[in-house]
Order: sequence, then structure tokens, then C-alpha cells
Amino acid sequence: MSKKLYVGNLLYEVTDEDLKTHFSTVGNVVSSTVIRFRDSGRSKGFGFVEMSTEEEAQKAIETMNGQDFKGRKLVVSEARPPKESRFDSEGQTAAPSEPAPTAPSEEKSDAPTESTPAPTEPVADEEQPKM
Repeated sequence: MSKKLYVGNLLYEVTDEDLKTHFSTVGNVVSSTVIRFRDSGRSKGFGFVEMSTEEEAQKAIETMNGQDFKGRKLVVSEARPPKESRFDSEGQTAAPSEPAPTAPSEEKSDAPTESTPAPTEPVADEEQPKM
């Protein structure tokens, strides 16, 4: 099973092919991608490398993390799963998802709880001190 790695602190000039060539010294690279801005195409300074096995991925982390690559010290770690995007495929803000339904409480009480302070009675005008 292949394993995807995060590679950070890249020079903006690094290409997908540069990453693939560099990481193939420690194992078989399935894919390599430098992440770029959509509008300008400029690198964001990080990318992902997919190694063919977990063992090769671990070896790549141990070998490449902190190693100098084109004048910059690489940051290499296991990639995390992507977060859910707040934008849809057309770049528009996605509609918020419905909140999960909650179970109704067993007993409904108007009595204050430890987390809810008891309401206080307002002081009548004549009882308030005059300043």
C-alpha cells in the first residue's frame, strides 16, 4: 500500500519532477506534486510525495526530514487527510451542513442547574440608591 508524505519548506522554483528525482534516491516514488496557487500558478512552498510502500515512506521521512535540498532544509512527515473545503468546486462558499440531530432530554425543568445561574429579581426604582 502506498503512503503519502508532506514535504514542506520548498523553494518556489522546485518542480514536481525535482521532488520525484530527489525522493527516488530512497525508494520508489508513485507520484509527486508541488502545490500551487490557482490564479498565479506560483508554488505555495510545499508539496506531496507518494511512496510505494510504508517502509519506503518511513525511510524517506528519516532520511529527508531536515536534509538540505536546493539550499533549504526540508520538512518531511506523514501527510494528514485533507480537511473538508469551505468552498465548492466552483470556488463558491459551500452551504453549511445541517447540525446533527440531538436526542430530546428526558426531563425538561425550568429549575436552575449548576451551570445555569438562577435569575435575579430586578430592583424596583425606589429601592435603588440615588447618586
